[in-house]
Amino acid sequence: MFSIPFITASSKPTVENWHPLRPLHYETLLNLPDDSNTESVAATGIDFYDSSLTSRTYATAGLVLSTIIGFCCIILGVVIIAIHGVSGVIPLMRLSDTELRSFLQFELLSLILNALVTLCTESTGFVHSISLRSALASEGRLRFNTNLRILTAARGRINPNGALLNGIMALLLILSYSSSSLVVSSNFSNTVSIAIAGLPLLVLGVALLLQVVIAFRGIRGVEVLTWSSSPFDVTVALVHDKKLTRSNSRCMCCVSDQGDDACPVKPSKTQPSAWRAHTSIRKVVIFLWVVVVAYAGWAVLVSYVRISYHSSQIHTWSFSQPQDISILYGLPGADLLVWILLFINIAVIQGPLTMVLHCSELIANVIRDESQWRCATKKKGLRPTMNPLKSIFSYPICLILFAVKPFLHWMFGLSITVSTDAVDGTLHGQLQVLMFEAQIWNLCIALFIFACFFTLIALRRPRGPQPAAYGHLQTLANLIDSPLSHVIWWGHKADGPVCHAGTSDHELQGVKMDCDYAGSSVGSAASIFPI
Repeated sequence: MFSIPFITASSKPTVENWHPLRPLHYETLLNLPDDSNTESVAATGIDFYDSSLTSRTYATAGLVLSTIIGFCCIILGVVIIAIHGVSGVIPLMRLSDTELRSFLQFELLSLILNALVTLCTESTGFVHSISLRSALASEGRLRFNTNLRILTAARGRINPNGALLNGIMALLLILSYSSSSLVVSSNFSNTVSIAIAGLPLLVLGVALLLQVVIAFRGIRGVEVLTWSSSPFDVTVALVHDKKLTRSNSRCMCCVSDQGDDACPVKPSKTQPSAWRAHTSIRKVVIFLWVVVVAYAGWAVLVSYVRISYHSSQIHTWSFSQPQDISILYGLPGADLLVWILLFINIAVIQGPLTMVLHCSELIANVIRDESQWRCATKKKGLRPTMNPLKSIFSYPICLILFAVKPFLHWMFGLSITVSTDAVDGTLHGQLQVLMFEAQIWNLCIALFIFACFFTLIALRRPRGPQPAAYGHLQTLANLIDSPLSHVIWWGHKADGPVCHAGTSDHELQGVKMDCDYAGSSVGSAASIFPI
């Protein structure tokens, strides 16, 4: 169904094989002709960075899965609308006789649907982020391995990674979660059953499918040097493609050390935090707390309305099962115009939550890149190649974010629900929007905990003399001065009036804290990073 190329915008092929035990030596590159390309390097059997065929396979599988789910939603939605009209639903499963079990059945289906939407949007987002990274590299504007996918734009009005289509991608992402909140409803006939609403399901399918189209169009229009998520493979690919130039005299300079006077410098016992090193991290953390305050304001408003017009006391406070309705307003009928108004209502409230969870990916991935880099001073060393699935499950912050996304959207669905009860397959009366005070406060508390955790992670300063990079590609190019091998270590490499630190394929001694380091402008051929 999909055939994703490595290169479409350029005729220069990229490396397609990874031989971690056979690093490319400096002499090899020196002996190549000036117009040599990656194909001539590959022909020697000495490839030196991972083009990550595994990641490409996962990306293709993710796009195929998202496409299949999108088409299934569209087809089923069209069938429901064709049989029962715009306000039609189709019964899915009979609800239990007890209220608690019925609630659990209903909410479990909603949680599964949110998890499925997260899986599809994450798969599509991975491809879209690879195309953005490649587009920024081709424009000479790629600074970090991880970027804000939707809020960072490449040049060009109709560029799939440009500002216009990025805005459309953001709207589609919000629409995916908003429509999933409206898909599940109740149907009353001879028995009470869980039903699937046709129009929200159709909208969900269209939103997922359009995201696939934009991501696929983006990856077809750029030169992909590597599909790897590893900042080390990306760095080497850019250096090899002459999009990045290494500085030999900044072996102890971290990402925050700018200017020519930064070196020589003595090693530092602690490194700067991600908050200080990455300006976008600061923006994300601020945005995160703005959303927390906004949702707290929503909770206060709902509490004020309940106290003013209903009761000054909450009868029940439950984490999951809503009891007391604090605000209720109805939209007359269930025709197309009413559905559009309903989608706008939900999207306006849920949109900030969707976007802040998306932006939090930047914090998680930047911390992941730095955690991987700091393995270079540990006993087992650093493995530059990174499996994309393993990167999620190996780093707790990535796993937490992946699990939190559907969970917080599910909690949002508990806070504000739409009464879409149907009789014999058709919605009757008006669509009622219900807000539950206790569940909104629960959502605020969960968001507050989430914001505290990610803020502390962003403010944490790594310990040790190893310079922090946070996936900053120029910094990594300056710090890595040996060919990538299966495992690499970082440490002290040479004594002198000004010492030298760098990487090697064997374990190195620790740097000397009382010595000045500034790299070496003249080094042995085998020890210099290939450029």
